[in-house]
Parts: sequence; C-alpha cells; structure tokens
Amino acid sequence: MALPTHTEAAVLTGHRAPLELRELPLPEEPEPGAALVRLTCTTLCGTDVHLWSGQMSLPGMLPMVLGHEMVGEVVATGPGTTDTLGREIKPGDRIGWSESTCGKCYGCAVLREPVACEHRGYGFLQRADRFPYATGGLARYCYVTPGAAKLLLPGDVPDTWASMSGCAGKTVLRAVARSGGIRPNATVVVQGAGALGVFATAVARLCGAGVVITVGGPQSRLAVAERFGATATVSVESTPDERIERVRELTGGRGADHVFDFAGGPTIGEEAVAFAAQRGTVALVGSTGPVPVPVPLGTVMGKELTLAGSLNGDIADYHRSVGFFRAFADRMPWDELFSPPVGLAGASAAVESMSRLDELKAVIDPRLP
Repeated sequence: MALPTHTEAAVLTGHRAPLELRELPLPEEPEPGAALVRLTCTTLCGTDVHLWSGQMSLPGMLPMVLGHEMVGEVVATGPGTTDTLGREIKPGDRIGWSESTCGKCYGCAVLREPVACEHRGYGFLQRADRFPYATGGLARYCYVTPGAAKLLLPGDVPDTWASMSGCAGKTVLRAVARSGGIRPNATVVVQGAGALGVFATAVARLCGAGVVITVGGPQSRLAVAERFGATATVSVESTPDERIERVRELTGGRGADHVFDFAGGPTIGEEAVAFAAQRGTVALVGSTGPVPVPVPLGTVMGKELTLAGSLNGDIADYHRSVGFFRAFADRMPWDELFSPPVGLAGASAAVESMSRLDELKAVIDPRLP
C-alpha cells in the first residue's frame, strides 16, 4: 500500500486569523523510531487558544499546525519504533503520544525529568513550512517524530478521553502529585472552571476530598463543575475580596488544605495564598507568560505554606491519566467535557468558540468533511 505523500491541515498563519486549509508534505517513509498516524481525534486545549490569539507567542513560530492532544491509527512506522514501555508499534495500532525530548541534556539525563528537557517540543512548536511539517493535531495525517514518547492505547478508553490525557489530563494529575497528593476528607479549592479546572474538580472528589470549591466562570461552567463533584462554586464576577471571604465562609474560616491554580491571571497568586489554610499547599499550574504576578511572601511564611510549581506533564503522567479514566470510567459524566466533533473545515470556528468560553473542549475529527 502506497503511503500518502501530503496531508490536509488547518494552518495558523496569523494571530486571530482564520485557520487556512493547506496541503503539507509528508516524509516518503518514517525515520527509525517515528510513525505516520491517521488522526482520529484531536481535542483543543487552552494553549491552542492562547497561541491562536497571540496571548502566547514565540518568535518565528508561524505558520504552524495547532493541536497537541490527539490520537490516531498508525499507518506506517520506521525501524525500531516502540512505545514508551518497549512494545512494538505496528500499522493498525492506536496510539497517543507526549512531548518530544532529546534524552541527552541535563534535564533528561541528570534530573530524569522530561518536562525539564532543554529541547522539549510539541507539534505546535514546529513550523508547518519546514520538515517534518505536519506534526500538530489539526491535520488528517500526523508525523510522530522519533523523540516523541508514544503509548499504545487500551481499546476501552474512548478517543476523546485518551486525547485529553495528552495534555489536560496529565497536567492535572502531575499537579496533584507535585503538591503531595490530596488527603482524604481534605478541603480543596480549584481556581479555574475550564477543562483543566473541571477535571481537577473531579479528580479531587475521586481522591477523597470532602469539600471541593471551584472558583471560576461563566456560570454555565460552574454548573458543569458541580456535576463533576464541586460541593460549592464561587463566581469570578465577584471581587477578589469577596471571593476570599466566600472561601473563608465555606471552609469555616480555616481555609483550604489544597489550592490548585488552573486559571492564571493577575490576582491568582494573592488569592491562592489567601484561600490556603495554615500549612496548606498551593500548586501553581495556570500562570503563563513573563508578566509578574504578585504573591504575598509574608503570608506564605506566616502560614508555613508549601508552594509547588507544576509544568504540564510527561509520558508517565499521560499513562496515569489514561489509567485514571479507565479506573473511574463510570464515576463521572466524562463525555460532557467534549463538544460534538467537527472536521478540519470547522476547526477555525471551534478555536474561536473556545476563546469566547462557549465550549470546554472542542473536538476535531479530521476524517469528517
């Protein structure tokens, strides 16, 4: 069977501009350790929206193919292509994958942390006009590079769940681990009611938290958070002082044992520290960009808080996320996180819709018209 030589892709050529459907070249054959995949599902992430809008912008990054949460069916592999557990990957297999890493830098070799790789990359960090061209999720075919950490997926995990595990799912589970886990009957505050915040709300409840307060908006998203285990919600339409006072009321004046930032924003640090109880933990995940965010260090000291920064996740966190969905498949209405799928022609509208907070998780199925 002849391999495809080109693929249709929705390409970002300018911030806030409509995505352009273009034909991108594919390698004649995969390199050793690489795979050519026919994509079956791409779920859009908040990072995709930030890149589209220009809120996150890297010098010389355009044009590029957005999308870094995706799964697909293997069409061809290069010699020696295996998943992260050493299992051979063959045509017809369904796989997901995490970031590419070099394996030789200080972060990889000494820290043993893929997220600390000096050359760590996703598809959206690679230009669409240079080899290997089609590495993002908004394409019919995706070239999965040799350095990308690949994972054979179990058949009982739907495409959407597995796709979300590629970023949102693994990011939340890594943050929970980085902050020391959630103690049974603990009080948790989740800042943010997007896909990350709603998933974190569910994770906190399933980990045994007694009280889970989700802070965010709009109201429609807070209603979703309640269906995913929030025992109370606080709207961001109130003032910071009002939010802090409301969390105090909901925690009996003590504050939260765990605070998770999945929102970012100029007052997040101050509020997170104010929300936290004496000797509580604060995990900072949602803040992006170089803009300084004030954090009251005197309060951190006085409360003896533990602050943990958590950056995305790696293939181990991806594996844990897939396993989490399998273990708790019937415990939450997971499918409510996802919009009905659209084809590549609808990808531009989907990104814009997410930027307006009209969708939690847009789904692109490149097999659709």
